[in-house]
Amino acid sequence: MAGSQVPVIDLGPWRSGGPQDRARTAARVDEALRAAGFLLVTGHGIDPALPARIREAARAFFRLPAAQKEPYAVTVGDRGWLGPGAEANSYAEGAASPPDLKESWSFAADEPTGDAAVDAEWFRPNTWPAEVPELRPPVTQYLARMRALSDELLELLATALGLDQDHFTRHTGHPTWGLNLNWYPGTETVGTPLPGQFRIGAHTDFGTVTVLDRQLGSGGLQIHTDADGWQDAPYDPAALTVNIGDLMARWTGDRWRAGRHRVLPPPADTPAEELISLVYFYECDPHTRVESLPAPIGRVVHDPVDSHTYLREKLRAISVPAGTDTSE
Repeated sequence: MAGSQVPVIDLGPWRSGGPQDRARTAARVDEALRAAGFLLVTGHGIDPALPARIREAARAFFRLPAAQKEPYAVTVGDRGWLGPGAEANSYAEGAASPPDLKESWSFAADEPTGDAAVDAEWFRPNTWPAEVPELRPPVTQYLARMRALSDELLELLATALGLDQDHFTRHTGHPTWGLNLNWYPGTETVGTPLPGQFRIGAHTDFGTVTVLDRQLGSGGLQIHTDADGWQDAPYDPAALTVNIGDLMARWTGDRWRAGRHRVLPPPADTPAEELISLVYFYECDPHTRVESLPAPIGRVVHDPVDSHTYLREKLRAISVPAGTDTSE
């Protein structure tokens, strides 16, 4: 089962334990990221009331009439509302599919660097829906917590590789990031899924680490491993789900695998199922040169990439062009 390859990692011993506790935690992380690219993380200190407040406000927005949401419509990688049909994640793998069965509200890095060209592309102000002012306070608080947690996870990952603890965080002084509030409504909203259509098609994430606060559902997250194929992701209500993305896999010379995953369509037996996921994508400073770690850590030497050229190409790949016929 994939669940056996996705361990629950308690951050308590990593934060406050002795050298043996920390080494044991790091070793388990290394093993899990080799197998599936996923972890469940407890002891993270995020009060569950915080994502609950975000979900309540986000749900109020998503349930508005389309005409009220339309002024906020954007394309993938921008800040605002991604409406039905805007995104097809399977295209990141070069696989054609119908658009993903979801809507999202997307936030992204918004603190300027002072470099006008970089800021114009990657650090623009976020948009907030005027109809739900109660969304902004908890999201602002959550973003600060996610940034700190992601840097802590990167320190844990560096240690798991036997590297200096700041090997990755030295490249997150002014990083880009994204937060998607993903709404997965039932079939009364999205209709009957087309063949090959998912709430999110099969893909790997693009950055370093992704931190996911998810809800349990029949039409929920699945993880792919070579050993088990597609399996339902294990769920722990106290845990955050963490996976690594393409840039981190490249950085490790494919020692670790980017966690391949998908989100199932609304289930036929519970077609009204509604889920909201909070997905925080962490990246690195713009134009970081990502070079594969050599053997014995790495297994494959990839050509070095500019992190943000790579990210932009991936975001473009999953965007469904306006006017595309998505009926077949």
